[in-house]
Amino acid sequence: MSTSEWISTSMPYLTPREKGQSDAWGADASARGRRGRQRIVHAGEIAAPAEIADCLGIAEDEAVVVRRRVMYLDDVPCELTDTYYPVHIARGTRLAGTAKIPGGAVSLLAELGYTGTRVQEDVIARMPSDEERDALRSGTGEPVLQLTRVTLDGRDRPIQVDRMAMPGHLQRLRYEIRIG
Repeated sequence: MSTSEWISTSMPYLTPREKGQSDAWGADASARGRRGRQRIVHAGEIAAPAEIADCLGIAEDEAVVVRRRVMYLDDVPCELTDTYYPVHIARGTRLAGTAKIPGGAVSLLAELGYTGTRVQEDVIARMPSDEERDALRSGTGEPVLQLTRVTLDGRDRPIQVDRMAMPGHLQRLRYEIRIG
């Protein structure tokens, strides 16, 4: 029996980076001759929203650690990303702070003993909230793509949930399947 393999534009963001390497977002933008950066607008513990609690397999309003970021491409906001972690993984670590993490959060998770082995992604189109529209500098009537990614470890336990909002007209998500 042969297996299929999915290849996604998300792959560079799921793989731990070598020490001294830049974060995946900056490296990806640079490879395309662009400048990518991010601004962390909040980090710390919050009560888990229902959708995130469901993804993490915890009770709604249970504490989680969140990192909220605005992603920029050539100084234009292009994505709002909230990354959620179970508190038993992130509490007291750099994941709970606003400082940049050398090599990115996925590398830090690996250092902490948490490596993703499987990912589930759901993509929907929706209208942005007023706050999202302002942060993304979008016009009225412009939809966003919302990508929700759950990263699971080797025992199928969720270790991270990313929820991203991106202006639909600026995005291209590519998925390939290798058959056989």
